[in-house]
Amino acid sequence: MERILVVGLAGALGALSRYGLQSAINDAVGRPTVLGTLIVNLTGSLLLGLLIGLTEERINLPSLWRTAGAVGFLGAYTTFSTLMFESVDRLEGGEAPLVIAYLAASIFLGLALAYGGLQLGRAV
Repeated sequence: MERILVVGLAGALGALSRYGLQSAINDAVGRPTVLGTLIVNLTGSLLLGLLIGLTEERINLPSLWRTAGAVGFLGAYTTFSTLMFESVDRLEGGEAPLVIAYLAASIFLGLALAYGGLQLGRAV
């Protein structure tokens, strides 16, 4: 029961963090944009890699807290479903070049940041 509560609380914090960052980016741009989701997903990729890299061998973090960070906070912070919905919405709006760039950036930069975070966590 403790694990469920901790992961749930971490998930709530992750969801609120995502909402706050996406809202701030949309407010700064002046309209809804895919940039907020892209930044959230890329920072989440980096943070997950860093968390795993740090806790593999360097930091002895109890599995409860590692799960809370990875599954709870970062699982709620990042969002594949929003990525897909925004892509479909832009496709229907005739913005195919934006969708291709958005998906490519999400996948390739996300992969690079996850790998970079993992290596940084292992090196620290």
